[in-house]
Amino acid sequence: MPVPLFDTQRQIAPLRAEILARIEAVIQGSRFILGPEVEAFEREFAAYCGTEHAIGVANGTDAITIALRALRVKDGDEVIVPSFTFFASAEAIPPTGARPVFCDIDPETFCLTADTVKEVLTPRTKAVIAVHLFGNLAPVAEIEALGVPVLEDAAQATGSRCAHGRPGSLGRIATFSFFPSKNLGCFGDGGAVTTDDPQLAERVRMLRFHGSKDKVCHELIGCNSRLDEIQAAVLRVQLPHIDRWAEGRRAAAAHYQQAGLGDLVSLPRASAGCEPAWHLYVIKAERADAIAASLTAEGHGCRAYYRTPIHRQRAMAAYAPSRPLKGTEQAASRHLAIPMSPSLSAAQAREVTGAIGRALAAAPRAL
Repeated sequence: MPVPLFDTQRQIAPLRAEILARIEAVIQGSRFILGPEVEAFEREFAAYCGTEHAIGVANGTDAITIALRALRVKDGDEVIVPSFTFFASAEAIPPTGARPVFCDIDPETFCLTADTVKEVLTPRTKAVIAVHLFGNLAPVAEIEALGVPVLEDAAQATGSRCAHGRPGSLGRIATFSFFPSKNLGCFGDGGAVTTDDPQLAERVRMLRFHGSKDKVCHELIGCNSRLDEIQAAVLRVQLPHIDRWAEGRRAAAAHYQQAGLGDLVSLPRASAGCEPAWHLYVIKAERADAIAASLTAEGHGCRAYYRTPIHRQRAMAAYAPSRPLKGTEQAASRHLAIPMSPSLSAAQAREVTGAIGRALAAAPRAL
């Protein structure tokens, strides 16, 4: 019984007719850019996140660059970012003129911490990008206590929650990606920026649309980065189901625990006070690549996402830190994402766990 890494089709299938009807309505209305669907989605997504404002943009990478520019990050500034994350989290910084400064992570939660941020904090630090990796939540309040604005990169964390609220409402400003495989995904590229600050929200709206409020007067050098009506319509259909899907992801994690996976490998650990809606379920093992080979041979989905951390990527050579990032290197060499979806059953969890057990039996030095 092969188990896929993602299973987006199963959760979308019951909504297919409603999604197609919404798309048809957009076509009939002939409003494709910044129309009523985008306006409605922005209101609904802001209410879901618990923020005053949500602004739709073209993708999650643009969202970060625009949010940083709204924070007035500029030439000569530094922006702290973890190296163990998707490349876009750091790639979005240089277009502002600022320098990415890589910090380490806690290899148990895969997130940066106040201590790892403090190690690289300087008077030139203008912002910290706190990545809620794999759906786990970074300690935003502890980082903000250091006196620097926090931008939440919440691309993988829609549906997660903590005592302080939902991702998107925890820092000064936050960004989301709606890439199709995300917890809330559209049928192409899409993203959003959330904030409670009306001035930041206004700058984001201008920056996404050529630095203009009215298409006539251009007050800023902006860009063209807008969530389109069709994608907003697709997202609106799915948004009411996010909490149910998040519970399904948490139930899937419990299935793995009940199947005994924790006796074989290190399971992901939720941050203190956090209930992650696991975008990815990432285990750790000494010989993760050997486990991956066995899972693949049995037809199960798996993937090592960040074997080469960002600070060791060729494009970031100019920004490579002089000090080692020990937690990052440990996580990079040992992590492996295994199947995770809201519909992952106890039987599927047992199947994947059994396959990992067989891999370890064939390679007893795996742990």
